[in-house]
Amino acid sequence: MSPTPTPLPAAFHRLAGANLAAQAAEQVSLAAVPMVAVMALGAGAGEVGALATAQTLPFLLLAIPAGLLADRWSRRGLMVWSEALRVSALLMLLVMVWTGTTSLGGLAVLGFLGAAGTVGFSVGAPALVPAWVPAAALGVANTRLELARSLAFAAGPSLAGVLVSWAGASAAFVLATMLSVAALLLLLGLPEPARASKPTRHVMAELKAGAAMVWGHEWLRPVLLTAVAWNIAWFVLQAAYVPYAMRTLGLSASAVGVTLACYGAGMIFGALLASRVMRALPFGRVIQLGPLVSVLASLVMVCTLLWPSGALAALSFFLFGAGPILWTISSTTLRQTVTPHAVMGQVSAIFLTVNSGARPVGAALGGLIGAEFGDAACLQVAAVLFALQAVIISRSPVKALRSLPAPV
Repeated sequence: MSPTPTPLPAAFHRLAGANLAAQAAEQVSLAAVPMVAVMALGAGAGEVGALATAQTLPFLLLAIPAGLLADRWSRRGLMVWSEALRVSALLMLLVMVWTGTTSLGGLAVLGFLGAAGTVGFSVGAPALVPAWVPAAALGVANTRLELARSLAFAAGPSLAGVLVSWAGASAAFVLATMLSVAALLLLLGLPEPARASKPTRHVMAELKAGAAMVWGHEWLRPVLLTAVAWNIAWFVLQAAYVPYAMRTLGLSASAVGVTLACYGAGMIFGALLASRVMRALPFGRVIQLGPLVSVLASLVMVCTLLWPSGALAALSFFLFGAGPILWTISSTTLRQTVTPHAVMGQVSAIFLTVNSGARPVGAALGGLIGAEFGDAACLQVAAVLFALQAVIISRSPVKALRSLPAPV
């Protein structure tokens, strides 16, 4: 007879609802902004790339300060103000579209502000969850949060495309604003969990303590290094995939979109399966599973060099979604379990910053390899890097974990 699941508190359910609304608002707006730039302003690849940079830069610049703030101030307050910032940015986007004053500079600035709101939410949420949820239920709680993110990844971009095509850009931004407002209202009703007071230290001392916690920990260090290698490999692949799919695989723009959507479908599948997998396998094996599935996915993509096929590319993206979502759920659960609450925000921010910093490195590396050696070389280098991240986690002490360690 299986043990009775530990019930999740009402505060977590409210946070999960806010997470779903916020993630959906982010994905709708992220997809709509470049569409507006192309359709209304005639933007090319360079301009769209600059917009993408503006929308990712806050993760590099603000995650560490947000983590320091989360450990010194109200985590609920951080998330409320962050979501309010996103609502403000979306409202200003709406005003630009309605008044016909849209510009690339305006889209970039407002994209930066909206992403800054995402950073605050992304740092605050993982720090709040272990304050409400018992350690035995952390895996279930993180599964639900990641399922919401998966649904947003799968549905947000396609919904934005439909709205922009059928009703104009303003319809997508209206929907994103309504979702963000819903998230804000849910966050306002969250209780603030009690925390033991701690002495205030200098900012550099806080940073040093968080970094030492991550780098000196036998489980957190290999998890971080694996995530860095995965992100570099993923963005090397992403840099080449669209031109490769259209030139070599002969896919149309809509067919490329279908293959990319399989990534979100895989995330949903993996998130729905996560609880069963975590009950059936030793915890260390669950953490290894995501990196190993990523290797399989990269090999499927390499197979398209021998057998050009959109179906193989779609399968590859499905596996990339299904495997790594298990990694995200299990590694986040481990991090929340072994990290003291006093530095939870800072440790979460370090992971967010390092992972985000790996992305432009991977994109730049993919661009250089693609320009010098062609798209096929990017796929092959990405496969080697995916193999590297699997080796890192497979040779680490994490693989020996039979179950979650005792919470700190």
